[in-house]
Amino acid sequence: MKRHGRSGPESLGKALAELVALRGLARPRGDAQLADVWRNVAGPQIAAATKVLGIRRGVLQVGVSNSALLSELASFHKASLLAAMTREHADLKIRDLKFRLNGEIS
Repeated sequence: MKRHGRSGPESLGKALAELVALRGLARPRGDAQLADVWRNVAGPQIAAATKVLGIRRGVLQVGVSNSALLSELASFHKASLLAAMTREHADLKIRDLKFRLNGEIS
């Protein structure tokens, strides 16, 4: 009998990873790792006034503590932050950054 496609441990691992992602079972750990990635790329000053909200369709959603910083990030830092993110963490496949006003940064 000829098999089509992959089988074995690699495909089982991939299927389990997809199931975990779909069910959100790894989300707390993933959110913490994503926050660490953002902190490393953004630097301590920007990271202190922002919070990663998640990733949607390849767009990293970042909450910002005030409108002045939101404007500064969107106008002057977005391109360099996105370039650093894609260069240093290509595995995340982030294609854009979106900044949102979110006063609850901690």
